[in-house]
Amino acid sequence: MDTSPIYTLLEEREQEWILLRRAFHRQPELMYDVDRTSERVAELLEQYGLEVQRNAGKHFGKGVIGILRGGLPGKTVLLRADMDALPIHEQNEVDYRSTIDGVMHACGHDAHMTMLLAAAYGLSRQRERLAGTVRFIFQPAEEGAAESPLDGRLLSGGRDLVESGAADDVSAAFAFHVWPELPAGQVAVHRHYAMAASTHFRVSFRGRSGHHGTQHLAADALLMTAHFVTESRAAVASAVNPFEPVAFAFGRLQAGTVINAIAEAGEVEGTYRAFEPHTVERIRGIIESCAVACAERFGGEYEVRFRMGKALINHPKAVELVQNAGNKAAGKDRSRVLDTPSLAGEDFSYYLDYAPGAMVLIGIGNQEKGIIHPLHHPRFKLDESALVLGAKLFVQLAVDSLAAELNG
Repeated sequence: MDTSPIYTLLEEREQEWILLRRAFHRQPELMYDVDRTSERVAELLEQYGLEVQRNAGKHFGKGVIGILRGGLPGKTVLLRADMDALPIHEQNEVDYRSTIDGVMHACGHDAHMTMLLAAAYGLSRQRERLAGTVRFIFQPAEEGAAESPLDGRLLSGGRDLVESGAADDVSAAFAFHVWPELPAGQVAVHRHYAMAASTHFRVSFRGRSGHHGTQHLAADALLMTAHFVTESRAAVASAVNPFEPVAFAFGRLQAGTVINAIAEAGEVEGTYRAFEPHTVERIRGIIESCAVACAERFGGEYEVRFRMGKALINHPKAVELVQNAGNKAAGKDRSRVLDTPSLAGEDFSYYLDYAPGAMVLIGIGNQEKGIIHPLHHPRFKLDESALVLGAKLFVQLAVDSLAAELNG
């Protein structure tokens, strides 16, 4: 199938895609609280003539699925974008800055949605020539996890969607991530490991409060928490092969309420990132054993909660397909293969349990325009020329993967 007519349509409507991305950027929403965003996505998909499933997701029901059935028989390919923002206060002085105090699209999910919606529009204009079906997935909660109302497990949006059947019976799956380290106009894909298994943990300690003058009658949860922080970090550092990439860090610590009383409760949250499954499990065991020891030492109790991560591994045939599609969409020699993976995490890894595929990086950096800040930064911006490129690449991957055989 010749994609050049679709490319032309996307280029002609570039300003529309820029305005759409800015509209998403102005009104960011967190985690599973994406009602406004998901409704707008669903409305646009319906305008483009797709079948739309609202309230997708077995546990939270906040996703949107658009289905485009081609005029010719064929397989089904899955394309995914994430919808949630981050609890970051934007510091950019632009007319489309976030209007929600303390919330910002600092990871480019506004761009991911726009690229996928533009691709849905372009492919819908040529549906009679499309041999197969394209399933467009818009998921919430890529940036974290919440307790399932059904079973209490900590689940990200990716796990919620795949457990609802969103990835069943597909022959290939692709997702994008904008990447500030790549200049705008380039695309890249990791050869094998793309992103780490990013596991979130929360350790809570319970002691007994008391007066500082009678601390022998109390159980200090602050000491439990502080010892856990130092001991678990040292234990992980000594237990992991130094030649294996691992990151272990804390992000939040809270203990006590007043200056002159023993803390009754303490809590610490953090993440660890690794690639090998045995390392992921070993670090989990260290966290649990350190929590036990610190609670017992000071006469308290503990609870540990995990949202286990999964490494994102690109399929070799999908990597080759991305290379070729990237050169078609971006131009010759504009597609790169990377050998060094990222310690960032991505729950697109769960989709790849169901079909071969890859996570693709879209360059958005532009030093001349001052677009230099990393993901999750309050001054994060992107070169908006990447929007049309991303849409073209989604289109090309859909068409090429429907014509290819990635299994085997």
